[in-house]
Amino acid sequence: MPELSQETERGRSAVPFGLAEVTGPSMVPTLYHGDQLVVRYGARIRVGDVVVLRHPFQQDLLVVKRATQRCEGGWWVLGDNAFAGGDSTDYGTVPDELILGRVRFRFRPPAPAQRSPFALVRWALSAARPVRSVRPGRSERSASWRLRAR
Repeated sequence: MPELSQETERGRSAVPFGLAEVTGPSMVPTLYHGDQLVVRYGARIRVGDVVVLRHPFQQDLLVVKRATQRCEGGWWVLGDNAFAGGDSTDYGTVPDELILGRVRFRFRPPAPAQRSPFALVRWALSAARPVRSVRPGRSERSASWRLRAR
């Protein structure tokens, strides 16, 4: 399950935005290990949003998941990688007070092997992206991906 650096917690009351770093594979393909996140604390959460929360059983552990369903008593959260685990299928509904904020933006640092000018340009064009919500009933992948996959 993606842990987040404790930098997320520092200065949270003073600034509505914070930074976090992803560790782990549970949000692949949306987020990868090492991705840097911009988190909007106190943002209104909707179904499909990627959120930062406190783990229900380990309050000092911060995780990032997708809010998939509003339930009585909180949110049902799942990782985008169904094989990684560490989500509501393990610990149930997450109470509202444990949801810290909504992920708005991700930045992927360059790989150490990216030294050629072509690789750096390719990285620069894809490194920073907004993290989009996935609404129920809509495909997570674009039409162009579906056409290439056939």
